[in-house]
Amino acid sequence: MSRTAGLLEHEHFTDLLWAVFHLMEELTARPSLAELPGPDKAHLAGDIRRVYAALSVQWLLYCRHLQQAYPFIFSIIVRTHPLQDNPSATVK
Repeated sequence: MSRTAGLLEHEHFTDLLWAVFHLMEELTARPSLAELPGPDKAHLAGDIRRVYAALSVQWLLYCRHLQQAYPFIFSIIVRTHPLQDNPSATVK
């Protein structure tokens, strides 16, 4: 891995942490989520999308690492990850 790629991975992880911490602060600052006004719901939805996007990048980087370094672990990840219709540990 080049130094640039390593730095980018750390940058992506830092972005994930910032997004998660920000969402946590937003959620804990509200006494209840039951009756939020529309603009507030939209703001929180954007924060949640940011977390999922950053988490997706980290998961893909992790999978690429497993594929290169630990193909036997990558194999089960490919078969069982929840982003597919019928995850199964069974090798087909």
